[in-house]
Amino acid sequence: MNHKKIIRIKNKYGLVTKIRRKNPYKAIMKKTTEHRTFENKLSREFFQNIPRKVFCTDITYIPFGHRFAYLSVVKDIATGEAVAWHLLPYITMPLVIETLEKLKPYQDAMIHSDQGFHYTNPQYIQKIRALEMIQSMSRKGNCIDNAPIESFFGHFKDDVDYKDCKTFEELYRLIENYIEYYNNERAQWDKNKMTPAEYRDHLLALTA
Repeated sequence: MNHKKIIRIKNKYGLVTKIRRKNPYKAIMKKTTEHRTFENKLSREFFQNIPRKVFCTDITYIPFGHRFAYLSVVKDIATGEAVAWHLLPYITMPLVIETLEKLKPYQDAMIHSDQGFHYTNPQYIQKIRALEMIQSMSRKGNCIDNAPIESFFGHFKDDVDYKDCKTFEELYRLIENYIEYYNNERAQWDKNKMTPAEYRDHLLALTA
């Protein structure tokens, strides 16, 4: 008998096949654990004038001593500061989760990322919710949607001789020193020739 006729008969008499029937509870569990993407709420609005309201984040790889390390950074778009960062020799979920743990919680602040595996992961989403922050994501294949953090990584790779590092510990100290320099000593033309820390204080004074 044709399978279409069988389907018509089943529908007519309300018959349900018990063999290999979908388990609704398994479907619910799968839905709650699968990766999710979020709307691009930032929408390239890179001009921000309120500190600690809009952040962007990403990961970059750093070759050194015939190995790789992975740097995760959260940047305040308004001030240009690198407000949290973490470095690991492997690119697993602790890289982004431990970065968030270094970020002070800012209720209702937005954090923008790409649609990478780490940022769509339920573990990361849950952490953002616990911080009471709003998640935003770039459109697929649009690196320009996250230009501020790409700019930071570009400056870092232009300014730092990271390939000369022989050990992970040496690389970690180099990055730690650079981020301290970037935040507190490196003046930026688009921030009225102030350092990110100085520009943060400038914006806070304007809103006081």
